[in-house]
Amino acid sequence: MQVIKKLKDFRTLELLQKANELTLKNHSNEITLERAIFLSWWCEKGDCAFCYMSTQKPRISDPKKARRQINSILAEAELCRRMGWNIEFLSGGYGSFSTSEIKSISQDIFKITKQPVWLNIGITNDLEEYGEEISGITGAIEIANPELHDKICPSKSLEDITNMLEVAGDLGFKKAITIILGLGETPDDLEYLFNLINDLKIHRVTFYSLNPHKDTIFETQPQPASLYYAGVVAATRIMFPELEIVCGTWIDNLANIGPLIMSGANGLTKFPLFKMFGTRYGKRVEEEVYWSGRKLKGTFTDFNSLKNGADLGELNPFIKRYIDKCLNKKPLKE
Repeated sequence: MQVIKKLKDFRTLELLQKANELTLKNHSNEITLERAIFLSWWCEKGDCAFCYMSTQKPRISDPKKARRQINSILAEAELCRRMGWNIEFLSGGYGSFSTSEIKSISQDIFKITKQPVWLNIGITNDLEEYGEEISGITGAIEIANPELHDKICPSKSLEDITNMLEVAGDLGFKKAITIILGLGETPDDLEYLFNLINDLKIHRVTFYSLNPHKDTIFETQPQPASLYYAGVVAATRIMFPELEIVCGTWIDNLANIGPLIMSGANGLTKFPLFKMFGTRYGKRVEEEVYWSGRKLKGTFTDFNSLKNGADLGELNPFIKRYIDKCLNKKPLKE
C-alpha cells in the first residue's frame, strides 16, 4: 500500500499534511477529551505481557478488594459530564464484575450523562444482555500482528475478539478496537490492521503508545518515536477518512498531541484527569489543541464547570472528593 511505503520511506510529514486535509473535510473542527472509566484493578487472566495487571496476582489476595465502589464510578461519570469530557468506554479486567452488574452501572451512567456508553470489558458472549445503555463494543486487539498478539496476549484470542465484534455489529452496536504501538510491530503490519478495520467495519480505533510498566518484559523498552506514532495515525486516516480516531498519550509526552491531531486524531485520551485538572499540564493540553487550529470540547482548566450539577443524593460525597482533588492545587497562573 502506498501509505505504508511512505511511512517506511520517512515521508511522515507528507502523510500528516494529507491526513489533516482529510480530517478537516470529513470531521468537525472539534477535539474531544476522552476518559476511560475503570471498573476494577484486577484481571483473572492477567497475562498480557505489557499490562501492569500482569504483575498484580501475587499482590492481591482478594480480587473483590480491587473492585471500585459503584458510587465512585458514577461520581466520576458525573464529573466527566460537568467538564464536557466524553466517556471513552467502561474498562475492567476479566472477572471483575458480572454482566448484570456492568449493565446496571451502564444504565446508571446513561441516566447521568444522557449518553450511552462504550464497553471495553474483554471477550464476552453476553452482548445480547445489553440494550440502549450501550453505544458500542471495543475489542482489545492491542498488537497489529497476529503472531505477536498470540505471544503477548496469549489469553485473548484474535478469533474470539473478531467473532465478538461481528456479533456486536449484528446486534446493532458500533465497533471499536484498541492498538498499542511499540510492542514490536513494524509498518508492514499496518496491512493487517487496515484489513481488520475494513473487514469488521470498525467505527473507531484508539491508538496508544507503549507505556513501559515495572516488572513487565517491556519495563526497559522505550516508547515509540513520536513521528512513527503520528505516521501510523496519519496512514490510518488516509486509508479511512471517516473513521473515528482517538489517541492516547502520557503526561510526559504532551508534545505528541499537536502532531497526533494533525495526523487525524478526533479525540485525546489516557490522561490522569483529576491529577492534571487545573495544573500547567492540563493547560498544556489545551494549548496543544489551540495551536493545532482545533476547538476543544471539554476543559482542563475551568473550575466553574465543577459546580455545574444537580443534587445527586448519595453520590454527593463521592463527587465532592473528586472536586477536592481538583481544587486542592495552586491556581493556574496565566
